[in-house]
Amino acid sequence: MILDIILTIVGAALVLVGADKLTDGSVALARRFSIPEMVIGLTIVAFGTSLPEFIVSLFASIQGAPAMSIGNIVGSNLFNTLMIVGLSAVVCPIVISRATVAKDIPLSLLASIALPALALDTVFSGSADGDILSHGDGIVLLCFFAIFMAYTFSMAKSGRIDGVGEESEGATPQLSGLRTTLYIVLGIAGLIGGGELFVDGACGIARSLGVSEAVIGLTLVAGGTSLPELATSVVAARKGKSDIAIGNVVGSNLFNIFWILGMCAMVSPLAVQGIRPADFAVLVGSMVLFWLFARTKHRVARWEGTVLVACYAAYLTTLILA
Repeated sequence: MILDIILTIVGAALVLVGADKLTDGSVALARRFSIPEMVIGLTIVAFGTSLPEFIVSLFASIQGAPAMSIGNIVGSNLFNTLMIVGLSAVVCPIVISRATVAKDIPLSLLASIALPALALDTVFSGSADGDILSHGDGIVLLCFFAIFMAYTFSMAKSGRIDGVGEESEGATPQLSGLRTTLYIVLGIAGLIGGGELFVDGACGIARSLGVSEAVIGLTLVAGGTSLPELATSVVAARKGKSDIAIGNVVGSNLFNIFWILGMCAMVSPLAVQGIRPADFAVLVGSMVLFWLFARTKHRVARWEGTVLVACYAAYLTTLILA
């Protein structure tokens, strides 16, 4: 138990340092190539911070633990939408571009709807074989991912994403090409290594307390693998980089469902065990609530962030009690 606690603390520290360096490096990269910070958040930052989810879910799939694999993604997306956006807004109200409200957040909502539509076979198709995310479902999710990536880069190329070439207040100093690359690489390494240490320690603590695999996936593993997103978005919000903060969350949600679950289902069909329809309903509801808040004056205010955090706390409480 002592070793698990130490691993958890060291992992959290690495994640915080990695998040700071990744944010600075990503912003510098955006400026160097005149790429909108929103695109950097949706792609490089989202990919880097989603690697812990990918690693955990992939190994869980290979090792025959589908409940932890799917629970990790559902729990991570809930954590991203409610806890990360909420805490980021509490730290500093988040300004959201019109394009993000009109296109990126609805796409993330579509992903949240597509997952239960494909996974809950007994509910939507009356299958007698149980709820399974099959190879075919994985192909569908990966096709959605390819469309999302093509859309993002085409919008950036045409200059139709807000923020091209803009400098925000509190901008980070200009970095050399080598230093920018070093910040991004070391930042991602810190996030991945710290996230893995945190998950190992947290899971060790949970197992010593006799917590089930599904609950571990939805809570501790999801929270642990989402630490990179949490640290990156909160640090970005504190530095006035709203596009990085929101792009990271929206991009990570899309990566988690379309890419990670798509890849895991391709490796091995995932039986949906221990994940209730109610959990999927909360996932969709959280995205709807986030979207509604974002549509009001195109920002998430501190009180709205507090509501999102409270919703996550309520969900976590009902999950543990259930």
